[in-house]
Amino acid sequence: MTQSQYPSKDNHMIGITLREHVLRGMQAAPGATGEFTSLVNHLSLAIRIINSRVRSAGLAGLLGYTGEINVQGEAVQKLDQYANEVMISVLSKSGHCASLASEELDEAVFLNDSGKYVVLFDPLDGSSNIDVNVNIGTIFAIYRQSSDKTPIENALQPGHRIAGAGYVVFGPATTFVFSTGQGVHGFTLDPNIGEFFLSHPDIRCPRRGNTYSVNEGNWSRWTPEMQKWNQWIKSESPDGRPYGHRYVGSLVADAHRTLMKGGLFAYPADSKSKSGKLRLLYEANPMAYLFEQAGGAATDGQDSILDIVPTDLH
Repeated sequence: MTQSQYPSKDNHMIGITLREHVLRGMQAAPGATGEFTSLVNHLSLAIRIINSRVRSAGLAGLLGYTGEINVQGEAVQKLDQYANEVMISVLSKSGHCASLASEELDEAVFLNDSGKYVVLFDPLDGSSNIDVNVNIGTIFAIYRQSSDKTPIENALQPGHRIAGAGYVVFGPATTFVFSTGQGVHGFTLDPNIGEFFLSHPDIRCPRRGNTYSVNEGNWSRWTPEMQKWNQWIKSESPDGRPYGHRYVGSLVADAHRTLMKGGLFAYPADSKSKSGKLRLLYEANPMAYLFEQAGGAATDGQDSILDIVPTDLH
């Protein structure tokens, strides 16, 4: 769906909602049944529920740790656990999911053999920033369920098979960035109405930015090649370098800035995290899909991230 298909902001008082946007996409798709639209509406509901708790976490007793350790070896925050439970509960009730997989769970959740979709998600990305009121978010990817594959095979599809993906930034505004393969569109939550409205149609990555985002605290553990790149991007040159360094430490925040303003985001492998820190299924694939849909690129240094075939849930 292109920007030209939307009336200009000057010609209407009521904006296009997320559900209207998805419904228009369904109407343009031959053979669409409405199930995908319903699934996205349930995702939107889960996000709005999580948003309400994020906004009041300090008053609702949802700051701090639960005392548990997740499958990633990380201490679980109370808000992490809450967001995970909301996503599972709302998506389970949709009736459209054959299975779900979460960054917070050891195993996939198998729901409904007749469900047509598999949803993988990070319920609350950047949760180490919760207590200091830095932007956090939710990331998800939707895949089609294939009847000739086992449940676990359906959860381990490469990113180029994504049917839809998005992320939400809980910041000064709550922003829902979403794509179904027809461009990338951003929606902003009107807190008074409780609805997402189209605010950023047809997002395109700038051809070139002037910032880079990477955790330079890991420099001593990087490969010599990565260290050389880091020195290069900070060196003076006539072609626009040095780039400015911007790093929040919350993927949704750093990736959103890079998507909107251009530049580079990297979380390279190092001697401590030999495969890198980002999780392929729950973080790298959805973000790679969105960046490629917006005209950018996403790579592991050799190949497109979307071509990597996952071997396990974590």
